[in-house]
Amino acid sequence: MRPPSRHPRRAPHDRWLIPYADFVTLLFAFFTALYAVTAVDATRLPTMAEGLRAAIGAEAEPLEPTPPVPTPAPAPENLAPRPADVRDAIERALGEDLAAARLELIEDRRGLVLAIPEALSFDTGSAELSGVAAQLMGRVAGVLRTLPNAVRVEGHTDDTPIHTPRFTSNWDLSTARATEVVAFFIGAGLAPNRLSAAGYSEYHPRAGNDTAEGRARNRRVDIVLLNEATRVSEEPASAGKVEP
Repeated sequence: MRPPSRHPRRAPHDRWLIPYADFVTLLFAFFTALYAVTAVDATRLPTMAEGLRAAIGAEAEPLEPTPPVPTPAPAPENLAPRPADVRDAIERALGEDLAAARLELIEDRRGLVLAIPEALSFDTGSAELSGVAAQLMGRVAGVLRTLPNAVRVEGHTDDTPIHTPRFTSNWDLSTARATEVVAFFIGAGLAPNRLSAAGYSEYHPRAGNDTAEGRARNRRVDIVLLNEATRVSEEPASAGKVEP
């Protein structure tokens, strides 16, 4: 028999590699999971958590499902009003003026039109609002403040030529009347970015100019409450929010 060795057998020097490799593997799995969690969506998070528990030997626990984030509904004030609602608001607020023919309410492709005849708004050849017209415009401004529509004020004349020290043509007169009404509305509290003014001279008549009644019907100021389609297609984009 071989005599026993004087020196005991030593353990191999590389046995530490086994637990070290296990530790490095678990550490790599841990940080990989952390990285994945930061980029994963909520539907994949439970799967990632279960994989991490399996890697470290932990018992699985049921996870509560992440509730979906609700999509906010559009705010009611951002919705365009229905034409029928706008008409109802005007008829309720200005019913007496409409019944007395101080105003005429018309609906066309642009929206709702409040037509005010010259006889109740301006003296012949003038762009200054009369006292009666100022009271009427004040009532109109009151209802416009409750509505969100953009408003275009249009001046119209008949085909009778005009030439005064102030107005050289019906273009000048119709435009001046429209801007006078816009200035009144701004003074009454309407936001300026809701308003625009246009002068059409005699070229958009509502009746024939061959009778006195027709010419009187053509001399008017139209207050147009633009519908959404007309506002988007015809009005320039405003840098500020349209306020009622």
